[in-house]
Amino acid sequence: MTTHLLDDTASLTGRSLRHITRSADTIITTAVTPIAIMLLFVYVFGGAIETGTENYVNYLLPGILLIAIASGIAYTAVRLFTDMQSGIFERFHSMPIARSSVLWAHVLTSLVSNAITVVIIVVVGLLMGFRTSASVLSWLTVAGILALFTLALTWLAVVAGLSAKSVDGAAGFSYPLIFLPFISSAFVPTDTMPAPVRVFAENQPVTSIVNTIQDLFAGEPVGNDIWIALAWCVGILVLGYVLAMAAYRRRIS
Repeated sequence: MTTHLLDDTASLTGRSLRHITRSADTIITTAVTPIAIMLLFVYVFGGAIETGTENYVNYLLPGILLIAIASGIAYTAVRLFTDMQSGIFERFHSMPIARSSVLWAHVLTSLVSNAITVVIIVVVGLLMGFRTSASVLSWLTVAGILALFTLALTWLAVVAGLSAKSVDGAAGFSYPLIFLPFISSAFVPTDTMPAPVRVFAENQPVTSIVNTIQDLFAGEPVGNDIWIALAWCVGILVLGYVLAMAAYRRRIS
């Protein structure tokens, strides 16, 4: 059964990735907005923002990566919704394949496409002056956190794709997720915010993830933030997976 699931998932993931390569504009579009935000904040607002760091792009980059991922998973919801509306799911279910492989294919495609977007943004960040003293282990840790964050949000995107009534509804769920980094430590330290805003900013998932990645890039100890970040990611992942599977069972029953 496990081999059957893996083989079917691999085949369907290949199909989804081929669709991505034929419409590379989705990856470009996902990268453009975060890059534009990075350019705006570094070259327009950066001189007026005090973060305690000499290089604002170093401070800003982790939050930009999270915005890019939150934007990218909207396309997962849209692709899934489109498949549902086109009747392709029914055709798949008439074949002797593992049913959950249909969802896993979309999830793995999201991981690959978002990874490409992240690499593009990091390269642009380097061109803008981003520098890091992170070790290989620190880079791998950053990659792992971003992958876990992507996986968690992707399962939420699956719920949206299965439950939406329109394409706009499938994509629209991601807007609050894109906005969340703006009320966090991604752009300015939270201690500069008014008390009610600071309480929210310091107790939502993006701040702990941003703080962890900033420390890893700076080669500094990460402290407890990494465990809080992992707890948030795992919690969202488990919740998203449970809700997605429940929604999927309702759709195919």
